[in-house]
Order: sequence, then C-alpha cells, then structure tokens
Amino acid sequence: MYRRCGCEDLQTGRPVGSRCLRLAAERSHGSWYLRLELGSGVDGRRRRVRRGGFPTRKSAQEALVRLRGPAGSPLTVSEWLRRWLENHPGAPSTVGGYADHVRRYLNPLLGHLLLAELSVVHVEEMFAVIAREHEQAGRRLTAATLDRIRATLRAALNAALRQGLLEENPASLVALPPTRRPRAVVWTATRVEHWRKTGERPAVAVWTAAQTARFLDAIAAHRLYAAFHLIALRGLRRGEAAGLRWCDVDLDEGTAVICRQLQPRDGRLTVCPPKTAHSTRTIALDRTTVAALRAHRSRQQAEADAYGEGYRDSGHVFTNLNGDPVAPGRLTHVFQKLIAEHGVPPIRLHDLRHGAATLALAAGVELKVVQEMLGHSSIVLTADTYTSVLPEVAHRAAEQTAAHLLRAAGVVPGTARRRGRAPARRRRLAASHTWVGLVRRRRSSLRPEPARPRTRARSPGPVRTRTAAPAA
Repeated sequence: MYRRCGCEDLQTGRPVGSRCLRLAAERSHGSWYLRLELGSGVDGRRRRVRRGGFPTRKSAQEALVRLRGPAGSPLTVSEWLRRWLENHPGAPSTVGGYADHVRRYLNPLLGHLLLAELSVVHVEEMFAVIAREHEQAGRRLTAATLDRIRATLRAALNAALRQGLLEENPASLVALPPTRRPRAVVWTATRVEHWRKTGERPAVAVWTAAQTARFLDAIAAHRLYAAFHLIALRGLRRGEAAGLRWCDVDLDEGTAVICRQLQPRDGRLTVCPPKTAHSTRTIALDRTTVAALRAHRSRQQAEADAYGEGYRDSGHVFTNLNGDPVAPGRLTHVFQKLIAEHGVPPIRLHDLRHGAATLALAAGVELKVVQEMLGHSSIVLTADTYTSVLPEVAHRAAEQTAAHLLRAAGVVPGTARRRGRAPARRRRLAASHTWVGLVRRRRSSLRPEPARPRTRARSPGPVRTRTAAPAA
C-alpha cells in the first residue's frame, strides 16, 4: 500500500507523485492505493491489480483483505470457475453443460475480473454483450438461453458464497426477461392440418394414441423398432435406452432395471448413473413390449452371426451392426429420419417420453404409478410437465363436470327437464276451440241426464231373541 496525490509540477505539468512534500507534512493530503500481484496468466505474463482512492490507510487495508479472500491470495472469476468445475459433484451431463457456458460466455466476458469485485453491473453488461453478438451474427437468442447462462453463473457464485469468498451473489440480483416453460400440446387433426399448410409446429408436442400406434406399426420392420417401442410405452430417456443391457432385462418376469445411461463425452460414449437418484428404478414390461424385445434379440443374434468374427458383444440391448452400443444421438437421428419417411407430425425423441406419461394417464393409470415409471423425484414434476391432456380425456372431464353441476341443480344431463317430473306431452288443440266441439258441447248440455235407479230401504224384520237352554 502507498499514498499518492494529484499535485503537478508547476514547470513540467507532470504529476509529482510520491515526491510531493505535502504527503509527509499533511496526513489528510492524497489518497491511499494498493497493489496486488496475481499469478502468471496462460501466456506467462505477469499480472498485477491496482486499486486506489481510499481516504485512509485502514480502508485500503480492509479492501486488500477482501480482495485476497480467505485463502490469502486473490482469485479471478476465471480461476474460481475452473476450480468450481473440477470439484463439482453433479452428473457428467450437468457439468458438461456448465463447462460449455463457462467456455463460451463466462470466461471471455467475466474471467479477467477479481471474484471479490464482481458486481451486478458486470453481469448485466455481460448479458448485453451476449445479446448484441447474437443479433449481429443473426442467431436467435431466447430468454431460456439467457436464463440457463445465469443459472450456471449463479451456481458457481453460490459455491463461492458458501466459502466466504463473496458477500452476495450478483447473478441472483440480475433481472432478465421472464421465461415460460413450453407446455406439451397434442397433435389434433386441426393442428396437423395447419402444420401441413404452413409448416408451423409446436416446440413440444405429443402424438395421440392412434398416431403413436400408426407410427409403431409403420416401423415394425426396422432394426431399432424395439427401442422406440420401449420409449413410447415405458417413457425411458434416450440415454437410459442406449445404456440398457440384457442382464438388466428379465423377459420371463416382464421387468427391466434402469440403473445406468450412456452419454457422449469428448467424442466417446461414457457410462453414467441415471439423471437423479430416483431415476434408478424397475419398470414393468407389458406382453407386447416383451414380444418386441424377444424378436429384437433374435434379430440381434442373426446380425452377429452374419457379421462374423469382428462382432463385439457389448451386452447392450440396442447396438450397431458391429455390436457396439448405439449412441443416444444415433437414436435421435434415426427417429427423425423415420418421421420424415412416414409423413407423421414431427416430434422430438424426448417427446415420446411425454407421450408415454400422457397415454398412461389417459388409460386411467394413477399419477403416483406414472411418477415411478418415469423416475421422477416429485409427483409435482410429473403433474406439471408430463400430463398433456388428450382430446378425449378433456371432453370426458368436461362432460363429467357438467353432469355433476346439472345433478346438483336437479336437471337431467342433455335436456332442460328437471328430475322427478314426467315429460311434458304435446297437447292437442282443445275440442272446445273448434266449431264441431262447440256443437257437441251444446248437445251434451241439452241432453237429459239418465235417471238413477232408486234403492229400497230394507225393513229390519222381526227381532229374534235367544233363550237359554234348560239345564239338564
């Protein structure tokens, strides 16, 4: 630390600096400055940080302690992000997404800053630069992308906050445009017709039961039919389907254990645990799925015999022709190709998982059972994300609601008639309103009434009395 002032030499006009005589004579003259030596950069050059303008030596010392942090040496944002990624306990797919954001956005725009000096203004400037670069390049930038970048930075800074390297998390204080999670919609006949005319498609869509059945029937001869059948009926993720092995499947009992998945890492397939702890599960297989898997195993054995000695038996259920496990990206590519060939409404491969939950709920399966089938940790996630309502289910719910209301009001559903009353018949025109009716009515009024027969009053006759019999 050192003290300097802004005095200038009267002859040269240059700053006097530390040679100013007032610095030694007046304690309030000038300001305090600090200098920090950082480690060498990636280019091997020396890095130094200078901060000044502190009114007292004590305030400069406090700033120095804050910049150095608990470890005693200052950290830049880039150094902290690297340390955070190395020690992150998350799933490889999650860490890979974080690393991509760090490489593309956070390091180039914030990496040079000291971690202790990172502020809301710096983060807002970063998002402004990202938006400007995407606009200049003609690339579409959604609010969801910005939100995911902020989520990465917020997670990294929360870790720094827990270690006492920060006093607050500036990423949590930045205001971004609101994001809305897309809801899955059903490919109804009207929506399919609109798509064929305009090419417009929803971001997330699911097939109806009839559309799913037609697609599976159309691709029944494909060598990966069983994979799409399994995803469409049991809701597996594509990585879980790619990582499924024959030792995890019991066709006699009709069960499959989901305990691993395959994910691409650095150009290679890596075996990873499922997405969450609840994703490790045992699913039940129906008879049609068991039959599809049996046929697939027979086909796989025939392919191994035809391939010859170079065939590598990996033990996976879904493989390439040489026996290696099929990559998740390969499943997506084949699925999109089959959709284009058969002209069905477009969906993503992951939307088959949405559809599996939707069809199960439409069939009357309980929500808790669907949650266990999908491997969700919370039933709320299942209800909010994977319960797109099919048209027939929506109509049935609407009719049930209306019927319940009408029963409460005492009205028969489908009519305006109230319960407990006979149906009103259509009355004919009264006879008295016609000329013939008037004549008949006049004649009936003039006709004398028939005499009623008189009845005689019967006489009571002689009264008989009983006498008691004499005693013997």
